[in-house]
Amino acid sequence: MKKLLFVLFSLFLTMSYAQTEGSETAPLDELEEKLDGAYEKVTLKEREIIAYDHLREADIKWKKRLWRVIDFQEKLNLPFAHPKMGLVNILHEAAKKGEIEVYQSSEAGEVFKEPMNVQDVAQIGASIDTVTRVNFETGLEERVVTTNTFNPETVKKLRIKEDWLFDIETSTMVVRILGLSFMREKYNEAGEYVADIPMYWIYYPDVRKILATNQVYNIKNDANTTSWEDIFEMRYFNSYIMKESNVQDRRIESYATNLDLLYESDRIHNEIRDKESDFWEY
Repeated sequence: MKKLLFVLFSLFLTMSYAQTEGSETAPLDELEEKLDGAYEKVTLKEREIIAYDHLREADIKWKKRLWRVIDFQEKLNLPFAHPKMGLVNILHEAAKKGEIEVYQSSEAGEVFKEPMNVQDVAQIGASIDTVTRVNFETGLEERVVTTNTFNPETVKKLRIKEDWLFDIETSTMVVRILGLSFMREKYNEAGEYVADIPMYWIYYPDVRKILATNQVYNIKNDANTTSWEDIFEMRYFNSYIMKESNVQDRRIESYATNLDLLYESDRIHNEIRDKESDFWEY
């Protein structure tokens, strides 16, 4: 009887050791993925982009091209600057991985004809600085080399290029966003703000799928499933017009400043709204 108990006890220890050893050496990619939440979020993963109505050149009675700016510091636009779910985090990360194509911040890039390579995208905002620090052990100053990476918090504006058209087939004013360009703050060596500079241009139709499957942070409801495509297509943002197509190809800031710039932006916006009413009367 004692021998039988000894054999059973030895077998139990062997099996326990084998299970422990297997659990310790299991590769990370074979471990069960944990659900970070009370339920699995599938709505956005399965969402398709919003279908556009087909536009025929013969049906377009009027068109105006606009460039507008979204300021992330305005209350309605705060989700754009979310530290983790912000728009720049999503699209810039995709650009660095080569998942989307971006274009130079030049005239050629603005018409999507001068693509940037992944290496140049990864270098945006990256730098190497030498700073002086005090060594608390020796009490002496030392020069230390630091590496700076891209900081999403330096992006506080988004530039949009879009066309406004009146379609006589449907008797509606239609807007089509063509491009997006993040504006990154530039500082001098003294740490003083200099200007907002464009990072690159993104062809909006190419990134609609990514925008449709990424959630926008909602201040009042974490269960909200609004996507970034919803934000753009429903025009759920505040912005001001910085330029309209014109014979001199000039920006509003070249002839108006401060409040006058905003008044001019409102004037152009109201002019487009009145244009739609005029076509209805026609």
